[in-house]
Amino acid sequence: MLKDIIIQEAQLAESLPASEEEILRAHDAGFVSQFESGELEEKAMKRIGFPWSPELVRRVRATVGGAIAAAETAQEYGISGQLAGGTHHAHPTFGSGYCVYNDQAVAALHLLAVGKVERVAIVDLDVHQGDGSAAVFAENPSVFVFSMHGAKNFPFRKFPADLDVALPDGTGDEDYLRALTDHLPAVFEFRPDLILYQAGVDPLAEDKLGRLALTHDGLIQRDQAVLHACKGRGILVSMAIGGGYADPIEASVKAYSNTYRVAKQLHRF
Repeated sequence: MLKDIIIQEAQLAESLPASEEEILRAHDAGFVSQFESGELEEKAMKRIGFPWSPELVRRVRATVGGAIAAAETAQEYGISGQLAGGTHHAHPTFGSGYCVYNDQAVAALHLLAVGKVERVAIVDLDVHQGDGSAAVFAENPSVFVFSMHGAKNFPFRKFPADLDVALPDGTGDEDYLRALTDHLPAVFEFRPDLILYQAGVDPLAEDKLGRLALTHDGLIQRDQAVLHACKGRGILVSMAIGGGYADPIEASVKAYSNTYRVAKQLHRF
């Protein structure tokens, strides 16, 4: 049963777990079965980066369920999101980089399958390339994947997306925002009904895994650029917060909060 809470005019709801049918739209049945039963080999679990547990299974199912619920809620309110997700390193047959199931890939395929949208774009601005999302949709003309990321960062073997923008180490606000302005129009040329926004905050200068040099103001301007452009075109948006590994971690938490503050300001919640 959903536990609904009203906070500052925005509604929070507990994520329900995704079904096996929903997960299998993006992932191989053998992989799903082995992971959920705890029979995935040790090497595969090390690639994921977490030790297996029943709690992990429930956690990743809930993350995927949250992505589906957020994408469906965007149909009603124009914008939605979850306080987790962005697990873009999960491929159809294996997990990687702390990602087991690809939440945004499952959400996109679910909405396409039930006929709620015809075209979906993933705007992935996490500092790490969205290799799993690119792999899931490599041969799917209904989904466009745009990834802007650190050139020398994980994953070190990139899977080509529809549009990749690789940035050098140390890229700061001005160059980052210029690159976003130059390449974001390609997403809108695809004419998506829905954009799944992977709003990772690990491009932040304080992030110990990021290698870029954005400020909090730069990330705010990034979010404003994406969300304002979507709203102006009447495109639905569902967000995931993605990576954040700042030291101290409060810097990542502040950046996560800022993303939702931008959304609230633009949509007047």
